Amino acid sequence: MSKDTCIVWFRRDLRLHDNPAWNAATNSGCAIIPLFIHSPNEDGKWRRGAASNWWLHHALKDLSTQLETHGLSLILRSSESSLSELTALTLESPVKAVYWNRCYEEQSINRDTLIKKALAADAIEVKTFNGSLLFDPLKIANKSGLPYKVFTPFWKACLTLELKAPDTSPANKSVHNAPQELKSDSLDALKLLPTIPWDTDMAQFWQPTRSGGQKLLKQAIAKSSHYLEFRDIPSDDGTSRLSPYLHFGQISPTEFHHEVLTHCTAKDLAHNGMLRQLFWREFSAHLLYHFPHTHDQPLRNEYQSFPWDYDTELLTKWQRGQTGYPIVDAGMRQLWKTGWMHNRVRMVASSFLVKHLLQPWQEGAHWFWDTLVDADLANNTQGWQWIGGCGADASPYFRVFNPILQSKKFDPDATYIKKWLPELRNIPTDQIHAPWEMEPLELEAAGVKLGTEYPFPIIGHQEGRQQALDAYSKFKDSL
Repeated sequence: MSKDTCIVWFRRDLRLHDNPAWNAATNSGCAIIPLFIHSPNEDGKWRRGAASNWWLHHALKDLSTQLETHGLSLILRSSESSLSELTALTLESPVKAVYWNRCYEEQSINRDTLIKKALAADAIEVKTFNGSLLFDPLKIANKSGLPYKVFTPFWKACLTLELKAPDTSPANKSVHNAPQELKSDSLDALKLLPTIPWDTDMAQFWQPTRSGGQKLLKQAIAKSSHYLEFRDIPSDDGTSRLSPYLHFGQISPTEFHHEVLTHCTAKDLAHNGMLRQLFWREFSAHLLYHFPHTHDQPLRNEYQSFPWDYDTELLTKWQRGQTGYPIVDAGMRQLWKTGWMHNRVRMVASSFLVKHLLQPWQEGAHWFWDTLVDADLANNTQGWQWIGGCGADASPYFRVFNPILQSKKFDPDATYIKKWLPELRNIPTDQIHAPWEMEPLELEAAGVKLGTEYPFPIIGHQEGRQQALDAYSKFKDSL
């Protein structure tokens, strides 16, 4: 085999379009070994959850199809150690260089640093790139040279930086395959799919391929001018739903950004909340990179002493969508069925857990991590710390969402609730947001028996709100 052979190590960049590592390897003229290493134990407590594994299986299958158009085969390896697998592959074939796109979580950085040193010691060149964010987290700092902790100045700083268009230069280039046959595990051998078929609804809800992401991107652009108007209506699906495609790198953030700028009018861009959400994603990555302890500890250190009241039974009822609050339960059941939850409902359900029920935000973060197809450590951390009042630019803890009013405001005709809670479908719309307030004969006419077909609220709203405020007061007094 020629010495001019390189490895492209795919991680969370499962695309060929606008992929810096792939583009650089292609432009080098080397024969390419496309590689994916399944090494979940390297991620520690944050190994991919079941829903993310389901997505990864299909994304890898799709990446294999993309590579086949270039005459290449994706090499799959399952291993306890990425370093040992890379080292083994360089012994199997005379590899000149390894290309990869960086991951910015602390555990990934530490692993990649060790790998880079080990490969360099074997005279193998390593070239790394930013393929998952608009900007490298090291490139953005405030006037004091410190990381930002407030979103708006972070966003304004980003807007002053040059952002290149997506790089599609190698699209029509011929790509050379490494001539030697290399051992590859089968995709099924990675055991990413569930052993029992709980994924039926997810398969109907998602198309976890690059073409599926492109389709949603086009739809997002088409409705972006109305994004602020409909983004909070869970039954309308006014959001882009591109988060899992961004997390697994099937759509690049640069591509997303470029498409919005290209296809939206100046008037639309002036009010484009969709781009703002893309920069919130950047902000979350910025925070986790500079404050890596925040994946399970509050950014605001004083919140270490917050008086949570951990209760396994309450947590389980929340997880199963059995709180007795229809908007909360609808969201939790949507999450279980589809691996996704509408953002407005995420805020309401998350607030209910950490405020009404006084459960630690870390418990919610771990549940979302296992059940979301778009589980991203930076986004998940920032979202939960925001709702818990202990993160950067966070909602104050004493702000307690009223799930009844939120339900009436954002799901006024109960379309969302009735979709995910079919047991309540016969309750009149004006009563469904708080069914416990109905008369027994009204419930009987709707075919609902509280405590059997649907639970009573596990806590009253005023009681839960006061409990949250009392805990906050106790916390403040202890400082």
